[in-house]
Amino acid sequence: SGLRNLRINGLRCRALGLITLALYLPSLRHEFLGYDDQQYVTENSYVRAGLTGTGLAWAFGYRAGNWHPLTWLSHMLDCQLYNLRPAGHHLTNVLLHVASTLLLFRLLQRLTGAIWRSAAVAALFAWHPLHVESVAWISERKDVLSTLFLLLAVRFYASYTRRWRPESIPGKAALAYAAALVCFMLGLWSKPMLVTLPFVLLLLDVWPLRRVSLERAEPARWWRLVREKIPFFGLTAASCLVTFVAQKRGGAVASLDYIPLLRRVINALVAYTVYLRKLVWPADLAVFYPHPGSWPLTTILLSGALLLLITTAVGWMAKRRPWLAVGWFWYLGMLVPVIGLVQVGDQAYADRYTYAPLIGIFF
Repeated sequence: SGLRNLRINGLRCRALGLITLALYLPSLRHEFLGYDDQQYVTENSYVRAGLTGTGLAWAFGYRAGNWHPLTWLSHMLDCQLYNLRPAGHHLTNVLLHVASTLLLFRLLQRLTGAIWRSAAVAALFAWHPLHVESVAWISERKDVLSTLFLLLAVRFYASYTRRWRPESIPGKAALAYAAALVCFMLGLWSKPMLVTLPFVLLLLDVWPLRRVSLERAEPARWWRLVREKIPFFGLTAASCLVTFVAQKRGGAVASLDYIPLLRRVINALVAYTVYLRKLVWPADLAVFYPHPGSWPLTTILLSGALLLLITTAVGWMAKRRPWLAVGWFWYLGMLVPVIGLVQVGDQAYADRYTYAPLIGIFF
């Protein structure tokens, strides 16, 4: 029976992977874009040279308004392997996306025991049109690379929590914890948007790890869970500081004179609901959505009401259906770094920002 289940799981994984691969194979026929691909690959002499000592030192500097050395190194490796043949660069993005899809499926299946629901979450992540931008755009390597490390960090963290027992071997738990921390660091080196991961881990402590209950007050246990994540919070703080300096130096951060704080908050409310609308009905997708400056009052009120209604509903049902609250706050929390409170660029929102956050909605 165990061997049969293993074979069936293998078939599910192969089906999920092959369908995802087939959907994205057309991107291998595409060229580089004249939008960011120049500075990331085609006109970047350090990247085009492949993996070199000079390129390694260059990658760890503030570049293109960001600090993501691992992303630069992955582009350099692609140039080493494929030169400037775009099909190879696209293939790397697709393979990273397939790997994240399979990892998400196996992780959820292992943690929840729900096979088909786990497969549904992974399939939505793999095939939703909002995720095309992150996979089929070579410059968005940082999305697919960072999310793979995000899921690896969660996987090792889950392993740590299951090994963390008074009678368990301390070395194994420590090794799993260290692996989760290293994966988090590598994820931040790919894209600093992952800074909210410590809060995501706290959500996962509620469900599906069930290390704490919402049915009774347990302040001591909550404090212990927060305390054990101090190294993760330390990496988050360091990444926030480095990213702010990088974007400030790159001139990417808009001042409050350009877009006042109130307008940023309003745009954030609207953006959260726009992503939900595009999730349900992914029409009129574009690579750039200009910031409107101001939104109609009706749009603002409806957006605020919808967010309040959903938050209230999932909070009311959290004790009986904790996955609703976990998924909803995963979505809200992971979007915070890119929701526009710190305005970077001139866009109101972007499809690529939903790549990891929508996993929570799929829950």
